[in-house]
Amino acid sequence: QAQLVESGGGLVQAGGSLRLSCAASGRSFHTYAMDWFRQAPGKEREFVGRINWSSGNRYYADSVKGRFSISRNNAKNTLYLQMNSLKPEDTAVYYCAAGRTGRPGDISSIEYWGQGTQVTVSS
Repeated sequence: QAQLVESGGGLVQAGGSLRLSCAASGRSFHTYAMDWFRQAPGKEREFVGRINWSSGNRYYADSVKGRFSISRNNAKNTLYLQMNSLKPEDTAVYYCAAGRTGRPGDISSIEYWGQGTQVTVSS
């Protein structure tokens, strides 16, 4: 019954900020890489960023580098995505995910997915 549950999505104006949370339960994900993906209508699911839970090593897509940051709270088993300087093109459903063998962006290697949370950025 391992589960990832996203929260924190909503409507925000361009230039604003939002923080998403991903609560992990049912098992330890401390040996996993934790990823954020997003998917806009009519678009393929896109890699956003990754944090290695144990080491804290981080990777970001070029499209969000410098604006988004990933962190985690080990005690709460919770992953965060801080989004700053939001743009309308950031509008998407955001998903957290966990995997062990894939490189960043390799969707086929993901073992667990959250249900997604909607982020809408208005002009």
